[in-house]
Amino acid sequence: MSIPRLNKYSLSFPHPNDANEDGIVAWGGDLTPSRLMRAYQNGIFPWYSKDDPILWWSTNPRLIMELDDFKLSHSLKKSIKKFSYKFDKNFREVVKQCSSIKRENQNGTWIQDEVIEAYSELHDMGIAHSVEAYLDDKLVGGLYGVVVGRVFCGESMFAHVSDASKSAYATLIKHLKHWGYDFIDCQVPTPHLKSLGAKEVSRDNFLSRLHKTNMTNIEHVWKIENLD
Repeated sequence: MSIPRLNKYSLSFPHPNDANEDGIVAWGGDLTPSRLMRAYQNGIFPWYSKDDPILWWSTNPRLIMELDDFKLSHSLKKSIKKFSYKFDKNFREVVKQCSSIKRENQNGTWIQDEVIEAYSELHDMGIAHSVEAYLDDKLVGGLYGVVVGRVFCGESMFAHVSDASKSAYATLIKHLKHWGYDFIDCQVPTPHLKSLGAKEVSRDNFLSRLHKTNMTNIEHVWKIENLD
């Protein structure tokens, strides 16, 4: 099965169910805000290596986090109290830190300069957001993602101190529940996210729920200086 190339003059994507067995829907195109948002609204996300063309994915199964399924262990509950938290205070730095953190079984990162610029532009538009964990006023962990309707599409996280990113994740979930969000899209199944309570669902199940949430925008304020 050949993977279709995106038309640079059109924002249209193939249907996610037309993805190949690895979950690749298409290749090419660009990372403009309009194309990125069209992708996320259709359950598609970019992920590619340096010097490769942009690859667009819709994996099957899909990993999601039901907000009530998050596993808050006793040790994490204690760790959460060590940090202070902020939303959107230092978005670009969070993405940069995510790009430089070393990850098991990965050589390099897909978060290149063009990716940092693209998601920073989404952030300036109020579409992409970060959750940041601080220790002694120093950024030590965090995560970022994209909002689609009532879904937070998680992109990446980092930690320089034990439990910093998981504590930021727990803080995110607390506020998403308060704001009436439905779930977090974790994209690709990983043992780490599964250990926190994420589960695999079929692509059809994911797309059905995503399209329902696309119909609803939530009024809330992300730029909160200090979170409790």
